[in-house]
Amino acid sequence: MAKRILLVVLITLGAVAAIVGAIYMRDTLLKQRYPLKYESTIVKYAGEYGLDPYFICAMIDTESNFRVDAVSEDGARGLMQIMPETSEWIAGKLDVSGYDIFDPDTNIRFGCWYLRFLKDRFSGEEQLMIAAYNAGHNKVEEWLAEGYSKDGSTLDEIPYAETKKYIDKVTRAYEEYQKLYQIG
Repeated sequence: MAKRILLVVLITLGAVAAIVGAIYMRDTLLKQRYPLKYESTIVKYAGEYGLDPYFICAMIDTESNFRVDAVSEDGARGLMQIMPETSEWIAGKLDVSGYDIFDPDTNIRFGCWYLRFLKDRFSGEEQLMIAAYNAGHNKVEEWLAEGYSKDGSTLDEIPYAETKKYIDKVTRAYEEYQKLYQIG
């Protein structure tokens, strides 16, 4: 009888240890998939521009996976993958000259400013902000006017498969960053 009780206790302890280990491993693996770097810079500029730092993390993760030196086939640069002409436009708006778009502070600042611009332009509609960051704000405005929207302010359909996939990826990353980290 005592051997049976001991066996039940050992099996129960083993099961509990396995569950705890699995939960720990899951979080560890997810943190490798969804890294967090430049937290203080993200918090600084997210706060300055009235944005959610978890959202900024999701954008950076989706754009560059936190690679400072990332350059896309189209020429977008840095952590937040900002196009050269967009960075020049933002620099003019911020009265900044002699900047390095690969510098994390500059790139995150410019990216946050641009996301704030998109947030204002699209009345805070997150889906539209994300779509515009990927496809361009003029393109999203065309979609709203061309029948992809019933109300003219949200998209019922996203005509670019790449942009739809991008929105889904950012949204998923946003959810994961909120679960995995305590930012700020």
